[in-house]
Amino acid sequence: MATCFRLRSCLALHLPRTPPSRVLRLRAGYPVARIRGYARGPAGLSSALLRTDGFVGGSWLSAAATFPVHDPASGAELGLVADCGVPEARAAVRAAYEAFCSWRGVSAKERSSLLRKWYDLMIQNKDDLAKIITAESGKPLKEAQGEILYSANFLEWFSEEARRVYGDIIYTPAKEKRALVLKQPLGVAAVITPWNFPSAMITRKVGAALAAGCTVVVKPAEDTPFSALALAALADQAGIPPGVYNVIPCSQKKAKEVGEALCTDPLVSKISFTGSTATGKVLLHHAANSVKRVSMELGGHAPFIVFDSANVDQAVAGAMASKFRNSGQTCVCSNRFLVQRGIHDSFVKKFAEAMKTNLHVGNGFEERTTQGPLINEKAVEKVEKHVSDAISKGATVVTGGKRHQVGKNFFEPTLLSNVTRDMLCSQEETFGPVAPVIKFDTEEEAVAIANVADVGLAGYFYSQDPAQIWRVAERLEVGMVGVNEGLISSVECPFGGVKQSGLGREGSKYGIDEYLELNSQETS
Repeated sequence: MATCFRLRSCLALHLPRTPPSRVLRLRAGYPVARIRGYARGPAGLSSALLRTDGFVGGSWLSAAATFPVHDPASGAELGLVADCGVPEARAAVRAAYEAFCSWRGVSAKERSSLLRKWYDLMIQNKDDLAKIITAESGKPLKEAQGEILYSANFLEWFSEEARRVYGDIIYTPAKEKRALVLKQPLGVAAVITPWNFPSAMITRKVGAALAAGCTVVVKPAEDTPFSALALAALADQAGIPPGVYNVIPCSQKKAKEVGEALCTDPLVSKISFTGSTATGKVLLHHAANSVKRVSMELGGHAPFIVFDSANVDQAVAGAMASKFRNSGQTCVCSNRFLVQRGIHDSFVKKFAEAMKTNLHVGNGFEERTTQGPLINEKAVEKVEKHVSDAISKGATVVTGGKRHQVGKNFFEPTLLSNVTRDMLCSQEETFGPVAPVIKFDTEEEAVAIANVADVGLAGYFYSQDPAQIWRVAERLEVGMVGVNEGLISSVECPFGGVKQSGLGREGSKYGIDEYLELNSQETS
C-alpha cells in the first residue's frame, strides 16, 4: 500500500481557435442549438464569466430545458443553466474525440504554453472566480479565494509537467535489438466532479489530461455548474482549441443517464470521478463493460488521533483546520476524533473554546464568516440525523448540536464527547460541522479503530514521540497522512486513497500518468 504522508517538525500543430461569438454548427448527428445569453446573477458577480450554456466544440451550446441553480445561503436563484442530456453528452464526446486527433500531435511545449495562459487568466480573474464559488456553494469568500489559487496552481503545475513526459530505452537479450517505451495520451477523458471544490476538482483532473495530450468532457455537479463554465470561458480566451475542453451541465434528474452515457461511450477512453463511494461503484460498473481506464477519488472517514504525548494547543489548531474547512464538507475532513485518555479532557475543553471563539456562522460574503451553509437541505438532515443518533446513544453535546438560526441550510459547529463506536457518526462520513470525540487507552486500540473503516482516504495524528510517529504513520490504512498537520493537500503531493476510497492518484508528478498509456516498440 502506497501512502503519502506530510510531517510537520515535532522535532507541433497550431490548432485553429473558434471565435467565442460563433454560433455552434455541428455535422449531422449533433443536436441543433442556439446561443443564449449570460446569467444575470446577483450584484457583484462577473457577467462575463457567469455563463448559462454548455460549452461544446469551442461554442456555447443551449439545451431544450434548463435547471435552476440556487445560493445555498439565501435560497435565491442565481440563474437557469442548460440542462444537457444524453444527446448533448454524446455530441461533446464526439467533439472531444475529433479534437483529440489533432491535440495529441501538438507539441508538449505548445500544450504547456496554453495551460500557462489559462493559469494566468485564472489569476487575473481570481476575485470574480472566487465570488462565483461563494455564490453557488456557500463557501466563505476567503476559502473560495484560497480554492481559486489552489485550482490555478494545478494548471501551472501541469503546464510544467507537460514537458516532462519521458520514455525509456531497454537493452534486450539480442545484441542488435533495442526496445523503446513511449508514453502516449489515452484519448477522450470524461471528468465528473463534485460541488464542494467546484474549480479545483476540475483543474486537478483537466490540467493533467490536457498536459498529457488528452481532451476532456466535464460534467460538473448540478449544484455548482457556474465554476466549470467560467473556466470554459477562460480556456477559450487562453486559446485552448475547440473541442479540447467541453462542459455539459445537467440537473440531478439527468445526472444518472448522462453519467452512464459518458461511461459507456466507445469514444471515451478514460473516466475520472470525484464523489461518493456509492456513485463511484455505479460508474465503475458502467466503465467495466468497455474496460476503460478509471480514476476514482471517493468518500473518506478520516480519523484524527491525539496521543498523550501531543502538544494540545497544536492538536487543537490542527483539528480546527481539518474539521471545519468548508463547514466540514470536504472528503479529507476529520470525521472521528480519537483522543487518548490522559489528554482527553484538556483537548475537549480547549477544542470547545477554540470553536466558540473562532467559528462564525453566516453568509459566505460576510467578512466575519468562517462557516457558511451546508450545500442543501438533504445535507443538513444527514448532520441532524448523526447528532440525534449520537445523543440517543449517550453522547454529550459540548457545544452546538442543532440548526443555526441564520437559515435553513446552516448548522451549528458541534462538538460531541462520550462518543462510542456504535454511533452513526463513528461509522459514516458526516460531511458537516460535527466533531465526535472517542476516548481510547492504547496506541494499538487507536490504530484498530482508525483502520476498521472500509475506506481510507486521509488520516491525521498528533504525537511528540518520534518512534510512535513512524509506527503509526506506516500503520494507518489511508492514502494520505498528516503528522502534526491538519491540512495535507498541495499540488506537489499525490492525492488519493486506498480501500474503497478510490483508485489512482491526482496532482504531483504522478497525476499525469493517469492519462497516459505505455507503448512498447522493438527495433533492430
